[in-house]
Amino acid sequence: MLISIELAGILALIYFLLSHVGLYLVFKKAGLEPWKALIPFYGTYEAIKLVEKPWWWLIVYYIPFVGFIIWVGIITELLKRFGIFEFKNHVGMVIAAPVYLYLLGSKEEYKWRGNEVVHRWTKPKSREWADAISFAVILATLIRAFYIEAFTIPTSSMEKSLLVGDFLFVSKVSYGSRIPNTPLFFPFAHHTMPGSENVKSYLEWIKFPYKRVFQFGEVERNDAVVFNFPAGDTVVVQHQDRTFYQLERDYGRATLEQQFDIVARPVDKRENYIKRCVAIPGDKIEIIDTKLFVNGEEAYQAEGVQFSYLVKTDGRGFSREELLDWEITESRMDGPGLYFMLLTDENKKRIEALPYVKRIEPINKPKGYYSDGKYGKNLIFPNAKGYDWTEDNFGPLTIPKKGSTVQLNKDNWPLYRRAIQVYENNEVAVKDGRIYINGEVAESYTFQLDYYWMMGDNRHNSQDSRFWGFVPEDHVVGKAVFVWLSLDPNRTGFNKVRWNRLFTPIAGELE
Repeated sequence: MLISIELAGILALIYFLLSHVGLYLVFKKAGLEPWKALIPFYGTYEAIKLVEKPWWWLIVYYIPFVGFIIWVGIITELLKRFGIFEFKNHVGMVIAAPVYLYLLGSKEEYKWRGNEVVHRWTKPKSREWADAISFAVILATLIRAFYIEAFTIPTSSMEKSLLVGDFLFVSKVSYGSRIPNTPLFFPFAHHTMPGSENVKSYLEWIKFPYKRVFQFGEVERNDAVVFNFPAGDTVVVQHQDRTFYQLERDYGRATLEQQFDIVARPVDKRENYIKRCVAIPGDKIEIIDTKLFVNGEEAYQAEGVQFSYLVKTDGRGFSREELLDWEITESRMDGPGLYFMLLTDENKKRIEALPYVKRIEPINKPKGYYSDGKYGKNLIFPNAKGYDWTEDNFGPLTIPKKGSTVQLNKDNWPLYRRAIQVYENNEVAVKDGRIYINGEVAESYTFQLDYYWMMGDNRHNSQDSRFWGFVPEDHVVGKAVFVWLSLDPNRTGFNKVRWNRLFTPIAGELE
């Protein structure tokens, strides 16, 4: 059931207005002047005093979302002062506060017993644990959903800017806190229950459309951005390391449906990716011989960006410890004296300087490299015939911007079809060489969302926009701000901790 943000806001307003009607009656039973319950700020302050809580509760109460914790505290403490201590009633009070408060204030059988009854009550140990756990779960869930969330780096796609084993904090408010599409979910789980591959951790009984609140800024070029994987709307459960759409191109939809479990996921439950935003709405990008150009100028390149090289030696190999000391973690032997390595500019110079290294060659896939289908069908965006782009030679391509209009034709239709059909929810078709959008012939289209182009700093080991396209604004989760812990998976003991990375900010072009 899709509920608009406006309707959700109206329902929340009704909840609190009716709650204050009940609070009016409760104040009257408690011996306070009931009109005080209806005065904003002052009524809350009086309720906090009534349940003997500190003044700073009033400040926290008006912090968006977190203030709900204070509301829960106030109404459950009021319930206790009527002599009602059962946990189930307190849960019911939170869910149906308007009903509970009205009954407490209007029914004669409910007597105000004051603070003394609370002072005499001894809370069972089991109840202490239940209250503590409930409080922690609610608070952590709200903070995680709207303010800041911890992530870990599982793959090397952002090396050497972000390393496998980095633990980082992501700010949700930097680009605006996104209202969850699916607000009914199991705490601390993403899309599936812990230990399961296909048991959903959320319910789709209520779904909210895209909306952001408390926005402090926009996505800027070269930010490290966490986002929901756009091509993750459909997933083959048994092969979640590959996109459904590439599997479909390689094997056909019928084969996938017959042999595997296929699930669909809403936007906020798709896999979380982290990449660098190299282009913002309206930018024109092009990659020429591995070099990225944005709006005709060579783009900023993060310190530590990596590319692939073939290294030829006189037959001697490399010391594992030496490679680890230089943080060269991705290399393999491809034959006698021949090695494949992912290297930063600094490490390239180190390898070149070794006396037994004869030559080092960059890997650069020209346009048409994938045209024979040897490595899979249509691997590179827009994943359509007629485009011979590779990850090293790509474009030119203009990133869609909200409000901008593009002229549509058979040549550029593959570039924008998914954005128009999937991300902006239009019915599309191509008949007799003509493009139809929502049943009408369309020669142009005006975009309703902003889009971004995301690429990994480990340019030859990153599944990014070059393979699956644009990232819509409603998929953006937040901005990666700093690394708080970093553990090296290749080391043990005291050396496992990368001490120099602890509490380090995540840099962009201007930092």
